[in-house]
Amino acid sequence: MSLTTVVREIRGRQKVSSSPTGRPTAVWTGKDVLDLEEIPAFTIIFQTSGCRWNNCTMCGYVYDSAQTPQSHDDLMKQFEYAMSQCRDDEIIVKIFTSGSFLDDSEISSKTRIEMLTRLDADERVKKVIAETRPEYVTPDKLSECTTVFGKPFEVAMGLETSSDMIRKDCINKGFTFSDFTSSSDIAKKKGISTKAYLLLKPPFLSEGTAIYDMVNSINETAPYAGTISMNLCNIQRGTLVDEMFERRDYRPPWLWSAVYVLEKGKASNPDTIILSDPVGAGSKRGPHNCGKCDKDVAEAIRIFSVTQDTGVFSNLYCECKELWEKVVELEEFAYGSYLVK
Repeated sequence: MSLTTVVREIRGRQKVSSSPTGRPTAVWTGKDVLDLEEIPAFTIIFQTSGCRWNNCTMCGYVYDSAQTPQSHDDLMKQFEYAMSQCRDDEIIVKIFTSGSFLDDSEISSKTRIEMLTRLDADERVKKVIAETRPEYVTPDKLSECTTVFGKPFEVAMGLETSSDMIRKDCINKGFTFSDFTSSSDIAKKKGISTKAYLLLKPPFLSEGTAIYDMVNSINETAPYAGTISMNLCNIQRGTLVDEMFERRDYRPPWLWSAVYVLEKGKASNPDTIILSDPVGAGSKRGPHNCGKCDKDVAEAIRIFSVTQDTGVFSNLYCECKELWEKVVELEEFAYGSYLVK
């Protein structure tokens, strides 16, 4: 049975409630880096028809998608509502759709152009980052965006790993590393930067293998992406990872693993912005250590993401770090079972 079949069977068992039109799925303000300076990042998750691929093992964002097609007017109402919530004088705007901003089946050309035209006219907006799968990164689509938006524009792609084997057999992503690099090259020729999202510890990997994969992925991705954002896998409802977690076949990554990867990745790629937001840190369904040190380690990761200074990790210590080291050493021999909750 293929991963695609398994994922679709799990999705088919879920009960999904309808969300009201005219409102985005979520809006919030966080922090990001622009020209090596901290700046508020205003994130909008639009409620669209969702990702056309929709077969990844760890992704539950499909359940945030609209149950009925969203018209141009519906999406512009979402946009207007979102921008009315912004309270900062200078912002990076991050556009997510739980799919691809450049996919016409989610965001039409007309809607995309109007959104970017308005963002270009908004003096608060200093940069736009838009998430998309690589197959939608074409010269025509990018020209469409830059014709109406004259400020820095960045395409963000969920690469997850530089390993085609892991991306196919653990994540079921549906594209290759060469698809990503080709899209990055297309963007570069248009004067557009690329951001790559990587995933620490997808299912079926031991802690040690996951760490090795991330360090290697950062090194192999850095030549194609000015910014790398490492997501720490958390357990989203209605996913294969969720079912594995309930059967005790999966544990989210240790926060110590994230610290190790960030230190190694930054040392090898000092000119690359490397970020990580440990969503759900400290919970059983999110990245965690022993519970005692989770808050401090997660905060250090957030500070590093803004400052790019690995020195924030130098004074971190907890007795569980020695346990983590043993897990990394021995989990490879546990035949897929994790050793510590």
